[in-house]
Amino acid sequence: MKNTSLVLAALTLLAPPAQAQQVPTETYTLDGVQITIQLHPFLSPEGVAMLRLVGQNRDALSLFVPEGARFAAMALAPNDGLVQDGLLAESAVAVADLPDLRAARDAALDGCNAARSGGRSCVIALEIKPE
Repeated sequence: MKNTSLVLAALTLLAPPAQAQQVPTETYTLDGVQITIQLHPFLSPEGVAMLRLVGQNRDALSLFVPEGARFAAMALAPNDGLVQDGLLAESAVAVADLPDLRAARDAALDGCNAARSGGRSCVIALEIKPE
């Protein structure tokens, strides 16, 4: 019995790490930018609808990307989501007009993690880049 336990423990150590669960995405093109939303399982139907609106509506997009802006991203805290009590969660951080997508992601994640109320680290929910 001891040998079986040792073999199982060794196999566990040798096994490849579990892959991170893939989050479904949707991509939209509007006014010369590509908008990608990540449909995280923690998002409420209202939160998903708000993210989709950014990809499909010029006025909603303009709130995130002022005319002439470059790259943008939004990060959300899984425990807080996008919408709380009908308002944007305080930890929902969007940044725009950065030089590249990596800088936008990093800035959004930094701001979100500083504002989140606890729980898991923030994740990217929205990315915007010029076509």
